[in-house]
Amino acid sequence: MSRKKLIIGSVIIVSVLAVYFLYNKKEDVNAPITIKVAKGDFINEVITSGEALSSSSKKIQFPSPANLQKHNIREIKIQDLVPEGSVVKEGDYIGRLDQSEVNEKIIDAKLNLENAQSKYIQQKLDTTLSLKQERNGIKDLLFTIEESKINLKQSTYEPPASIRKLEIQIEKANRDLNTKKENYSIKKMQAEAKMVEVGTEVSKIKSKLDALIDLQKQFIIYSTDSGMITYIREWDGSKKQVGSSINPWDPSIASLPDLSKMQSKTFANEVDIRKLKKGLTVDVGFDAFPDITLKGEVIDVANVGETKRGSDIKVFQIIIKLLTEDKNVRPGMTTSNRILTDKESNVLMVPIEAIFSKDSISYTYVKSGFSVLKKQVLLGKSNNNLIIIKDGLNENEVVYLNKPKGYEDKSITLLKN
Repeated sequence: MSRKKLIIGSVIIVSVLAVYFLYNKKEDVNAPITIKVAKGDFINEVITSGEALSSSSKKIQFPSPANLQKHNIREIKIQDLVPEGSVVKEGDYIGRLDQSEVNEKIIDAKLNLENAQSKYIQQKLDTTLSLKQERNGIKDLLFTIEESKINLKQSTYEPPASIRKLEIQIEKANRDLNTKKENYSIKKMQAEAKMVEVGTEVSKIKSKLDALIDLQKQFIIYSTDSGMITYIREWDGSKKQVGSSINPWDPSIASLPDLSKMQSKTFANEVDIRKLKKGLTVDVGFDAFPDITLKGEVIDVANVGETKRGSDIKVFQIIIKLLTEDKNVRPGMTTSNRILTDKESNVLMVPIEAIFSKDSISYTYVKSGFSVLKKQVLLGKSNNNLIIIKDGLNENEVVYLNKPKGYEDKSITLLKN
């Protein structure tokens, strides 16, 4: 019987302890959180992400975009391009453009040239044959006239009618000779003009072919200067790379930024833009190099907002000039920008969560021995985490970040005027 009582007693004790620990655990979850009032430097910052870029860069372009338009080439695909970030020297290979369209035009020009040269040779042969026939006709007439003159000399004793007939034949032959010579001159001029025409066509096509061959050579792109290759952004924000196109109106292929003139381009929302202005100092970090932080300065704040792609949110462009250099920083890197908008030294601060309000009175819960006081506070500036206490609290006083139970209805100790 005593053993049964012992077991029952043990069960009761275990049950009591379980309830106790369960109750204490629940209490721990809802236990008040406290923090001391701190004195130090209050910093208000606007934190944004952006992109590193150079304020000065040289564009690598197709050498003669006007010739593309001249030969009716509207668009060319980039077939090959060195990796972004490649360090190049003047004259180094940059990339290659698709030559298929210009190659087709070269083939067409060669066929046209062959046809034109064939016509030129044919015209030359026709002209030679035609003029030869005209010259032979003139020679035949000269022989006829000479023969008639001989017959005339030999007809001294012929009747007058026969003599007159020979004279008329000579006169007619002379007229035919003059006509033949005039026709020859005209045909010769016509032949020369025709030869000039077909010869000009040959020269024109040959010049076009030579220009196309020279244009084809320009489809291999070389660097015009020394530097680091960066890809150019398209109108939609994507980077121009292999498979992208260039045209006579936008012949840029890549760029060579001046790494000594780096900036960070970022955007601020409508709430933060009122805090920003030129001249504010910035700490610029880089996602690729967490250990690098460079000093910067806001040099431009957009007056007009723009809509972010895929969103209705209005943002304002901010340009930050980097005041220091680092060889690791490259255009296109993601930046984190801590823009210092305000700073106050040696002030009292508490977390925003420690401040409560009632009937336009701001107050906080302050630990006082084993009790809690509700004290009115006079507030100053705030940031996302902290708020300045101008009056009502002292350094190292302990305040509550949540309302302690049982003190919600306690009266507020007001500040003395």
